[in-house]
Amino acid sequence: MADTERDGNGAGNSRPIPYSDIDLAHWREYDHVWTDSLWLIDARDRTGGHALDYHGNFVPQIATQAYLRYTKEDDIVLDLFLGSGTSAIEAVRLNRRLIGVELQSDLVERARSKVPAEHLDDRIRLLQGDSGAAQTGAGVQKALGQMGAEHAQLLMLHPPYHDIIRFSEDPADLSNAPDVDEFLERFETVARQGFELLEPGRFAVLVIGDKYGAGRLVPLGFYCLDRMQRAGFYTKAIVVKNITGNERGKGRTSNLWRYRALAGGYYIFCHEYVIVFQKPAVG
Repeated sequence: MADTERDGNGAGNSRPIPYSDIDLAHWREYDHVWTDSLWLIDARDRTGGHALDYHGNFVPQIATQAYLRYTKEDDIVLDLFLGSGTSAIEAVRLNRRLIGVELQSDLVERARSKVPAEHLDDRIRLLQGDSGAAQTGAGVQKALGQMGAEHAQLLMLHPPYHDIIRFSEDPADLSNAPDVDEFLERFETVARQGFELLEPGRFAVLVIGDKYGAGRLVPLGFYCLDRMQRAGFYTKAIVVKNITGNERGKGRTSNLWRYRALAGGYYIFCHEYVIVFQKPAVG
């Protein structure tokens, strides 16, 4: 094999990836696409309509990287924990389509306000409902049909980290689960619904962190990984993302939390996980 072909730089050669717009014939040109398993993000992106206006929204750069790695333009992203709309904003920016599901109606309206009118209810469809409920799954299936598809091409999941933050008074809200076991059962129900709605062979991205409870570490990230595998996914990668400086309204002054860490024998969380899964291809 010629060196140019081996290096992926052969003139005129195209080596597309079936699930993204990356052309391996030009792999050296994708410096903006991250491939390491440690993401040190200095600050949350606040451009292009993003704002730190909600205590549960996740870093837009995660959505950017997920879309670039695992979707093509015009593919459909399914986000079953939409929140205030980060996934939708990035879908518009990167020319992807999206179906977003959010339990809280006020957040659905907030997300709608961030999407250009020409995309709403067309390329971007936002649904209010419980992501684990059968009727919500039927609503997503209907939206997919209206978009000319049977399945989504990427599943995004950014659930509450159990009860670290209570997001509403709704009993269906995962942040109101009475204990970790119930949280995980409900999360698995959502994961199974997402599995059915995702195209075989395509990817799911879970953004999750751990918590402390009763003086012990509760490894929610790994518990949720296990539940994703029970739902039928297999694990492709675990990325550790630094979250220092990306907190709002938690009262985490460095001196106070350093004192608590020293006194309690634990370490202060400065990370969360971006875990990538794949749904097995048919056959």
